[in-house]
Amino acid sequence: MRPLRRAALSLALGLSLAALLAARGADASVHEYAGGGFAPRANSFFFHGGSEGLYASDPSSNSSASFIRFDTVVFRRTLESASRHEEMQQKTGLVEAIIVEIQDRDKIGGSYLHSDAICCTPELDKEKFCRVGEVIIRPNPDNPEWPKRIQTFFEGKNEETTMLPQLVSINKTGMYYLYFMFCDPQLKGLKITGRTVWRNPQGYLPGKMAPMMTFYGFMSLAYLALGLLWFIQFVRCWKDILQLHYHITAVIALGMCEMAFWYFEYANFNSTGTRPMGITIWAVTFTAVKKTVSRLLLLVVSMGYGIVLPTLGGITSRVAALGFIYFVASEALELVENLGNINDFSGKTRLFLVLPVAILDATFIIWIFSSLSRILEKLQLRRSMAKLELYRKFTNSLAVSVLISIAWIGYELYFNATDPLSELWQRAWIIPAFWNVLSYALLAIICILWSPSRNPTGFAYSEDAGEGADEEGLSLVGSAMKGTGDMVNMHIFPEDKRA
Repeated sequence: MRPLRRAALSLALGLSLAALLAARGADASVHEYAGGGFAPRANSFFFHGGSEGLYASDPSSNSSASFIRFDTVVFRRTLESASRHEEMQQKTGLVEAIIVEIQDRDKIGGSYLHSDAICCTPELDKEKFCRVGEVIIRPNPDNPEWPKRIQTFFEGKNEETTMLPQLVSINKTGMYYLYFMFCDPQLKGLKITGRTVWRNPQGYLPGKMAPMMTFYGFMSLAYLALGLLWFIQFVRCWKDILQLHYHITAVIALGMCEMAFWYFEYANFNSTGTRPMGITIWAVTFTAVKKTVSRLLLLVVSMGYGIVLPTLGGITSRVAALGFIYFVASEALELVENLGNINDFSGKTRLFLVLPVAILDATFIIWIFSSLSRILEKLQLRRSMAKLELYRKFTNSLAVSVLISIAWIGYELYFNATDPLSELWQRAWIIPAFWNVLSYALLAIICILWSPSRNPTGFAYSEDAGEGADEEGLSLVGSAMKGTGDMVNMHIFPEDKRA
């Protein structure tokens, strides 16, 4: 096996394994706890039970309730901790579930008492601010029941205790965080199992993801309309179809399937509360395939394949290897984003998988622009003016796309840096939606400007050295958009962020 292929296969296997490990156990808006441990913080120990954007319940409809439901949550302490107590002794350990809306985060802990403590101390207990053994909570003056506190006690020498089934109604729109906490150092080593179910008024989709279902529905219809118009023109001029028309047809078909699968995946998720594994994997795969094919098409066109050069020659295997590695890296990232942690913020695993995709995107861009530079120089020496004009417009279109992508990535970085706690979760869906809208808009433009025609262009590869003079009489209106058309399907940098 050649070193390049061996390296490609190793990276593919590594990324696939990472994706599967990161995605295991995910179950939509049902937050599963499988023996997680508690981490120390100040004088407390906590376990993060989840966070999601939730809309307020609709008081006029019982079916439009928004809630957090605790299902069979079990706490298990160590045998050493349990043996310190007597069999008949009551309340031998306390675990609290704390639900807080992000705007009330300063009401948890003793900051308002000028104390760094999270759990009540004997000194604060003497001043009647709180009770020893409990988390310090300052009630919201406008809603005294919030932040919400739910207590669960161990009894006697029992090693396990089960939290009573609870359903907490959400009557205010916001980003909600759930923490399980205890203050007694003797409970160190405590483990938690079970699950909580989070629901919005219109279904189980987390708040960040809910607008995307409607968006994917509109995008599916938009691709369908574009596909029908393209198909009609394709049939009318089928005798004069160029190779590029088949490429555009393939991209439209991939986009149509991608949007449809995402819509049905989100619709099923919203109605059942669990992600349909089969549909999700298909949607992820279509997304990865579309991104990979688009980048490869853009690369080979930049190399002049079929227009300036008859074949790619010895670099075909390198192009194929780059495409294969990119597909695996993109597939792994999409799997983690859509089958991994469902909290409304990103984890470390996603960052680990974003880096290979970003590096590969940069590789594509460098290779594309270096190829374009060589092609422009070659065409200028040949005095092939029509093709030179085509590739200049192609290069300009690509440069504009890159600049727009960089500007939007800058906005994404600013958005994430200024909103670390997802307080702007209701606007977060715009970031991934932008890439889809940009791609579709540019694709629609290329379909209009380079639709199948009974007067096809003559820009296919020719060995005639004097082809430049013959090409001058040909129309450049349609062909000049080739670069934009290929660029449409790629949109260079996008990281599709769904939830």
